[in-house]
Amino acid sequence: MTRGAAAVARQALQGASPAAQVHPALVNGAAGAVLTMDGQPHAVFAFTIAEGKIVQIDAVADPDRVARLAAPVLAGA
Repeated sequence: MTRGAAAVARQALQGASPAAQVHPALVNGAAGAVLTMDGQPHAVFAFTIAEGKIVQIDAVADPDRVARLAAPVLAGA
């Protein structure tokens, strides 16, 4: 588990591809994001927010779940 804003940001940027795009999204009714690579959904992130800060990030990378969760977000993109 990675803790701390700086450590999480460093980890998120490791291996970042210029083809990656982040799309803000509602995931199960909460703040989140969909990560696409070359226009294809790659991962979905759900954020838990407390006192105005992201305190937890849950990532989904299973291709079937990502496609299902990302479809409404990408349809409006």
